[in-house]
Amino acid sequence: MSIIIPAFNYAKTLPRTVESVMPQLGEDCELIIIDDGSTDDTPVVIGVLQERFSGRIRSERKPNGGSASVRNRGIELAQADWMIFLDADDELAEGAVERICSHLRTHPETRFVIGGHISVSPEGKQSRHVPGQLPALPLARVQAYLLDKKLALSNGACVMHRSVFEPGGYPEEFRSAEDIPVFVQVLANYPCSVIEAPLALIHKHDDSLRHQFTYANAGGLKLVDEVFSPKRLPAHFQILRRPYTVQRCLSLFRSAWLANESTLAKQWYRQAVLADWRVLFRWSYSRKAFRLWLRG
Repeated sequence: MSIIIPAFNYAKTLPRTVESVMPQLGEDCELIIIDDGSTDDTPVVIGVLQERFSGRIRSERKPNGGSASVRNRGIELAQADWMIFLDADDELAEGAVERICSHLRTHPETRFVIGGHISVSPEGKQSRHVPGQLPALPLARVQAYLLDKKLALSNGACVMHRSVFEPGGYPEEFRSAEDIPVFVQVLANYPCSVIEAPLALIHKHDDSLRHQFTYANAGGLKLVDEVFSPKRLPAHFQILRRPYTVQRCLSLFRSAWLANESTLAKQWYRQAVLADWRVLFRWSYSRKAFRLWLRG
């Protein structure tokens, strides 16, 4: 198993992440750290960790290209068929590797393992999350994840076989939500299974709303095109395209509204209504839109 840690300016938290992995790193596992052009002390920290855990950490530094580019590079570097992408501010849950290996022995057909996780707030409060029920049919799985939000996937708590990237890797033109097209591709085309026990501790942190929206807005509806690309999804999945377009517009509307980008918020709400006029009856959104237009 290859555990891949993308690192961009996470010098403060990277040691904690590595320390969560090392006690679980057996002879058939490897740890790879990829520095995505960090401008802080991340390269120094990696060097210290490599000295501390001599011969047990592989690393590479590359020009900054975003999370998608780092994950794609990790796939190229990984020597194992099974991969975990663990963010540099998260932790591998205690006993995660043992649970995964046991699961793979009893589910040899699976190519994608969806695990539970523990969410950790900035104040340190922990809450446990389970993935939810995994529908048997691929179309229902994609709908549960993409539209109904009844199937929760988190990087670090998912284990992915190399074969699932054959249709396409992570789209590097996106700096936000770049994992969605890959997750949908896997749910649609490959055998999947669930481990309800936590595989990772996911640390939540406060990115600025404006920063988050800038990346999301740049992707816009191009993300919909990527998710429903013929190379990723068979034709019969196109039935989900319009409802996902509506959902994407509303998500961007809400992000713009929270970031106080009134003009862009209005534009995304109009797009949602044009895609499906019934959006007008979704009061949690229409109330916000009504207030925006009252302001002028």
